[in-house]
Amino acid sequence: MSSRTTSLHGWGRTAPTVAQVITPNRPEDVAAAIAAAGPRGVIARGLGRSYGDPAQNAGGTVLDMTGLDTVHSIDADSGRVVVDAGVSLDTLMRRALPFGLWLPVLPGTRQVTIGGAIGADIHGKAHHVVGSFGNHVESMDLVTADGSLRTLTPDGEDSELFWATVGGMGLTGVVVRATLRLHHVETAYFKVDTEQIDNLGDLMARQTLDDEKYAESVSWFDAVTTGEHFGRGVLTRANHATVDDLPPKLRRDPLKFDAPQLLTVPDVFPPGLLNKVTGKIFSELWYRKSPTRFGAIQNITQFLHPLDIIGEWNRGYGPHGFLQYQFVVPLERGDVIRTVLERMTAAGKVSALNVLKRFGEGNRAPLSFPKPGWTLCVDIPVGPGLGALCEELDEIVLDAGGRHYLAKESRTSPEAIRRGYPRLDEWRKIRATVDPEGVFASDMSRRLELT
Repeated sequence: MSSRTTSLHGWGRTAPTVAQVITPNRPEDVAAAIAAAGPRGVIARGLGRSYGDPAQNAGGTVLDMTGLDTVHSIDADSGRVVVDAGVSLDTLMRRALPFGLWLPVLPGTRQVTIGGAIGADIHGKAHHVVGSFGNHVESMDLVTADGSLRTLTPDGEDSELFWATVGGMGLTGVVVRATLRLHHVETAYFKVDTEQIDNLGDLMARQTLDDEKYAESVSWFDAVTTGEHFGRGVLTRANHATVDDLPPKLRRDPLKFDAPQLLTVPDVFPPGLLNKVTGKIFSELWYRKSPTRFGAIQNITQFLHPLDIIGEWNRGYGPHGFLQYQFVVPLERGDVIRTVLERMTAAGKVSALNVLKRFGEGNRAPLSFPKPGWTLCVDIPVGPGLGALCEELDEIVLDAGGRHYLAKESRTSPEAIRRGYPRLDEWRKIRATVDPEGVFASDMSRRLELT
């Protein structure tokens, strides 16, 4: 078990703080680190892909869980896998696909640990069909504040603690191992339908139609172009390809998964690189590169994770970093999507990496983000006026019955979280029973008064 003192930040590269970082290699190491934690407490950290500060703990202890990185077993028949919490989704995919097994929930990157996926209850383009990550966890081993190791299941004696841990941002304990149920697939490819749609209204209407026929569905939209083509976008939907769907050259190795990282972005870019001019150029190129086409065969990286090809792509936003603003509003309040984009445009804020999708039913976790509705996600460089804009957007979202995603959030208020998560007090009561002294704490938990 190693230890160092270092500065940490989230993927948005904002608000860095210094903590003692300990890398445990066994569950016993986790228990020992919890017992030795000082008054600032302890929080677990995976690969640092939360955008804000949930895996930071200024002046306290942070557990780097990547030291617990073993895939213990894979059962090809049942689809059941047992993995340590520090195993990345990328590693699990590479190990499981040769058995014809597919991780049903994948976010926009594979560089997320199993523990982080549980703590944030991550979702992906398949949420409308399979829900979020916690739905596919059969059991988890949790080290609690008293150092004990508890095995939790979704319907067992400790089911309340199980669901409080799912989406609980690491504040109920440290997940050290999990049993997951994966899905069976014939290939590592998708059969993709792409539609280029020239305005926001038509994009949303088309995305509402026939979504249930697809295993994966998402749209990118242009947040720069105004006028009659405001919010134009590209709708991409897909099902898992069968062997018969593949061209002959791919049938020889249908479960092949090769996803190299082609380059790493150097940390040399100045602030302001993404602006109205560069944003318009990027949006035009991104829109034009994806013409309407049905039945194209794409690999996992092409369809799900194009940004994983580029290491440290967040550096492109410059030294001040960026904010990812993601929210969900009920399906009947789709008008909020247009309103938010109009306010962004009026404020002169530019976002290029934009996502719009529909969620299906939520799960039993009190702090799980997804619920039936529209979710929008934009990346905005940090700069003057951004805070005031976000406060304005917060009110629009909350007044519509929406909420913000804790794994992406980096600047909102405790009141906004209370309004968006009506079961917050229920979660707090469960947490208090297992951590009465408040051992588990993070920069986010203090900032948002979660604990």
